[in-house]
Amino acid sequence: MKASPIAAPGSGGPRSPTPARQGPQHMLAWWRIPGRLGPMLAAQRGEALAALCFEDAPAPGLARPVRELDASAPPLVREAARQIDEYLQGRRRAFELALDARGGAFAQGVWRALAGLDYGERIGYAGLAQRLGLQARHARAVGRAVGANPLLLLLPCHRVLGSDGSLRGYAGGLDRKRALLELEAAGRN
Repeated sequence: MKASPIAAPGSGGPRSPTPARQGPQHMLAWWRIPGRLGPMLAAQRGEALAALCFEDAPAPGLARPVRELDASAPPLVREAARQIDEYLQGRRRAFELALDARGGAFAQGVWRALAGLDYGERIGYAGLAQRLGLQARHARAVGRAVGANPLLLLLPCHRVLGSDGSLRGYAGGLDRKRALLELEAAGRN
Protein backbone atom coordinates (compact mmCIF):
# COMPACT_ATOMS: atom_id res chain seq x y z
CA MET A 1 0.00 0.00 0.00
CA LYS A 2 1.54 3.31 -1.07
CA ALA A 3 1.71 5.92 1.64
CA SER A 4 1.79 9.67 1.52
CA PRO A 5 1.81 12.41 4.13
CA ILE A 6 -1.06 14.76 4.81
CA ALA A 7 -0.97 18.26 6.23
CA ALA A 8 -3.28 19.56 8.94
CA PRO A 9 -5.18 22.80 8.59
CA GLY A 10 -3.63 26.01 9.84
CA SER A 11 -5.32 29.24 10.65
CA GLY A 12 -5.84 29.92 6.93
CA GLY A 13 -7.74 26.70 6.26
CA PRO A 14 -6.49 23.27 5.25
CA ARG A 15 -3.15 22.97 3.54
CA SER A 16 -2.77 20.68 0.57
CA PRO A 17 -1.11 17.34 1.22
CA THR A 18 2.45 17.10 0.07
CA PRO A 19 3.62 14.25 -2.17
CA ALA A 20 5.03 11.16 -0.50
CA ARG A 21 8.73 11.27 0.20
CA GLN A 22 10.82 8.65 -1.49
CA GLY A 23 13.43 6.62 0.35
CA PRO A 24 13.61 4.45 3.46
CA GLN A 25 11.07 4.75 6.24
CA HIS A 26 12.32 6.62 9.28
CA MET A 27 12.06 4.94 12.65
CA LEU A 28 9.33 6.49 14.79
CA ALA A 29 10.35 8.12 18.07
CA TRP A 30 7.55 8.19 20.67
CA TRP A 31 7.03 10.82 23.35
CA ARG A 32 4.50 11.01 26.21
CA ILE A 33 2.57 14.30 26.29
CA PRO A 34 0.61 15.07 29.48
CA GLY A 35 -2.90 16.31 28.84
CA ARG A 36 -6.20 17.31 30.38
CA LEU A 37 -7.90 14.22 28.91
CA GLY A 38 -5.09 11.87 29.87
CA PRO A 39 -1.57 11.34 28.59
CA MET A 40 -1.10 11.16 24.85
CA LEU A 41 1.67 9.53 22.85
CA ALA A 42 3.15 11.38 19.91
CA ALA A 43 5.42 9.85 17.29
CA GLN A 44 7.75 11.84 15.12
CA ARG A 45 8.97 10.62 11.74
CA GLY A 46 11.61 12.85 10.24
CA GLU A 47 10.43 16.45 10.64
CA ALA A 48 6.71 15.64 11.01
CA LEU A 49 4.30 14.05 13.46
CA ALA A 50 3.30 10.59 12.30
CA ALA A 51 0.96 9.54 15.11
CA LEU A 52 -0.92 10.91 18.09
CA CYS A 53 -3.00 8.66 20.33
CA PHE A 54 -4.08 8.39 23.94
CA GLU A 55 -1.73 6.34 26.08
CA ASP A 56 -4.49 3.99 27.24
CA ALA A 57 -5.48 3.33 23.60
CA PRO A 58 -2.08 3.05 21.89
CA ALA A 59 -1.56 3.00 18.16
CA PRO A 60 -0.96 -0.40 16.56
CA GLY A 61 2.73 -1.23 16.39
CA LEU A 62 3.67 1.18 19.17
CA ALA A 63 7.40 0.88 19.63
CA ARG A 64 8.92 1.15 23.07
CA PRO A 65 10.44 2.92 24.83
CA VAL A 66 8.25 5.96 25.12
CA ARG A 67 10.23 9.00 26.20
CA GLU A 68 9.00 11.57 28.67
CA LEU A 69 8.41 15.08 27.39
CA ASP A 70 11.27 17.22 28.65
CA ALA A 71 13.85 19.67 27.34
CA SER A 72 15.50 16.87 25.33
CA ALA A 73 12.33 16.30 23.25
CA PRO A 74 12.53 17.54 19.67
CA PRO A 75 11.18 21.06 19.06
CA LEU A 76 8.29 19.65 16.98
CA VAL A 77 7.10 17.43 19.83
CA ARG A 78 7.37 20.26 22.35
CA GLU A 79 5.42 22.54 19.96
CA ALA A 80 2.77 19.84 19.48
CA ALA A 81 2.42 19.54 23.26
CA ARG A 82 2.01 23.32 23.55
CA GLN A 83 -0.63 23.48 20.80
CA ILE A 84 -2.53 20.48 22.18
CA ASP A 85 -2.59 22.09 25.63
CA GLU A 86 -3.87 25.36 24.14
CA TYR A 87 -6.56 23.45 22.22
CA LEU A 88 -7.68 21.55 25.33
CA GLN A 89 -7.88 24.85 27.24
CA GLY A 90 -10.16 26.22 24.51
CA ARG A 91 -7.55 28.78 23.39
CA ARG A 92 -6.71 27.21 19.99
CA ARG A 93 -9.01 26.21 17.15
CA ALA A 94 -6.52 24.91 14.57
CA PHE A 95 -3.17 23.17 14.68
CA GLU A 96 -0.16 24.35 12.73
CA LEU A 97 2.10 21.32 12.71
CA ALA A 98 3.85 19.26 10.05
CA LEU A 99 2.04 15.92 9.76
CA ASP A 100 3.00 12.70 8.03
CA ALA A 101 0.04 10.30 8.27
CA ARG A 102 0.68 7.23 6.18
CA GLY A 103 -2.11 5.27 4.55
CA GLY A 104 -3.64 4.25 1.26
CA ALA A 105 -5.11 6.67 -1.25
CA PHE A 106 -8.69 6.26 0.02
CA ALA A 107 -7.68 6.83 3.66
CA GLN A 108 -5.63 9.85 2.60
CA GLY A 109 -8.71 11.35 0.95
CA VAL A 110 -10.80 10.79 4.06
CA TRP A 111 -8.09 12.30 6.27
CA ARG A 112 -7.89 15.36 4.01
CA ALA A 113 -11.65 15.73 4.46
CA LEU A 114 -11.19 15.48 8.25
CA ALA A 115 -8.51 18.17 8.06
CA GLY A 116 -11.02 20.38 6.27
CA LEU A 117 -13.67 20.18 9.01
CA ASP A 118 -14.13 23.47 10.82
CA TYR A 119 -13.71 23.81 14.57
CA GLY A 120 -16.91 22.63 16.23
CA GLU A 121 -18.37 21.28 12.98
CA ARG A 122 -20.15 17.95 13.24
CA ILE A 123 -20.84 15.66 10.32
CA GLY A 124 -22.13 12.13 9.84
CA TYR A 125 -20.19 9.38 8.09
CA ALA A 126 -22.63 9.52 5.14
CA GLY A 127 -22.23 13.30 4.96
CA LEU A 128 -18.47 12.92 4.96
CA ALA A 129 -18.75 10.36 2.16
CA GLN A 130 -20.87 12.81 0.14
CA ARG A 131 -18.34 15.58 0.79
CA LEU A 132 -15.78 13.26 -0.81
CA GLY A 133 -18.02 12.89 -3.86
CA LEU A 134 -19.15 9.39 -2.85
CA GLN A 135 -22.63 8.05 -2.35
CA ALA A 136 -23.97 7.79 1.21
CA ARG A 137 -23.76 3.99 0.92
CA HIS A 138 -19.96 4.36 1.20
CA ALA A 139 -20.33 5.56 4.79
CA ARG A 140 -18.93 2.33 6.24
CA ALA A 141 -15.78 2.51 4.13
CA VAL A 142 -15.39 6.13 5.18
CA GLY A 143 -15.93 5.05 8.79
CA ARG A 144 -13.14 2.48 8.54
CA ALA A 145 -10.76 5.15 7.22
CA VAL A 146 -11.85 7.56 9.97
CA GLY A 147 -11.18 4.80 12.52
CA ALA A 148 -7.68 4.29 11.12
CA ASN A 149 -6.79 7.98 11.63
CA PRO A 150 -3.31 7.96 13.20
CA LEU A 151 -3.43 11.59 14.36
CA LEU A 152 -6.23 12.05 16.90
CA LEU A 153 -7.17 15.68 17.58
CA LEU A 154 -4.92 16.90 14.74
CA LEU A 155 -7.13 15.26 12.10
CA PRO A 156 -10.40 15.77 14.00
CA CYS A 157 -12.19 12.44 13.63
CA HIS A 158 -14.06 13.20 16.88
CA ARG A 159 -16.26 15.54 14.79
CA VAL A 160 -17.74 12.61 12.85
CA LEU A 161 -21.00 11.22 14.28
CA GLY A 162 -23.53 8.56 13.44
CA SER A 163 -26.24 9.40 10.92
CA ASP A 164 -28.66 9.99 13.79
CA GLY A 165 -26.21 12.37 15.51
CA SER A 166 -25.15 9.80 18.09
CA LEU A 167 -21.60 9.27 19.23
CA ARG A 168 -19.96 6.37 17.44
CA GLY A 169 -16.56 4.81 17.97
CA TYR A 170 -13.51 6.87 18.85
CA ALA A 171 -10.04 5.45 19.47
CA GLY A 172 -9.74 7.62 22.58
CA GLY A 173 -13.08 6.43 23.97
CA LEU A 174 -16.57 7.92 23.78
CA ASP A 175 -16.13 9.93 27.00
CA ARG A 176 -13.22 11.78 25.41
CA LYS A 177 -15.13 12.25 22.17
CA ARG A 178 -18.00 13.79 24.12
CA ALA A 179 -15.58 16.03 26.05
CA LEU A 180 -13.93 17.23 22.81
CA LEU A 181 -17.29 18.01 21.20
CA GLU A 182 -18.42 19.89 24.33
CA LEU A 183 -15.14 21.83 24.40
CA GLU A 184 -15.59 22.90 20.78
CA ALA A 185 -19.28 23.72 21.24
CA ALA A 186 -18.43 25.98 24.18
CA GLY A 187 -15.64 27.60 22.14
CA ARG A 188 -17.97 28.46 19.25
CA ASN A 189 -20.26 30.53 21.48
